[in-house]
Amino acid sequence: MRGKILLLTGLAVGYVFGAKAGREKYNQLKDSAERLWNDPRVKQRVDQVEDFVKEKAPEVAGFVTDNAKKVTGNKPSGSSSSSSTGSTASTGSSTASDSSTGSTGPSSTAG
Repeated sequence: MRGKILLLTGLAVGYVFGAKAGREKYNQLKDSAERLWNDPRVKQRVDQVEDFVKEKAPEVAGFVTDNAKKVTGNKPSGSSSSSSTGSTASTGSSTASDSSTGSTGPSSTAG
């Protein structure tokens, strides 16, 4: 019980001291974050990541769906990715990982 009282007292004291200087510091952090987010270099990288995710999302979704069906015992659907990963679980998963990793590395560094 004593520990709980000390914890609550510490939280209350921290809140009071934090509230006094907190708003100014919050505004400084917010302004810094906005400047960073609006930087053209950051916006360019965000656009690159969005494009990459949009490109790879269907492959990842198919891979996850097929492997989830394998784990649950359901047969994979007739998608093209299931036939390539359907032969053996270990070969299919490492091939899919290696191919996606190999294709993303050079394109990410080249851009």
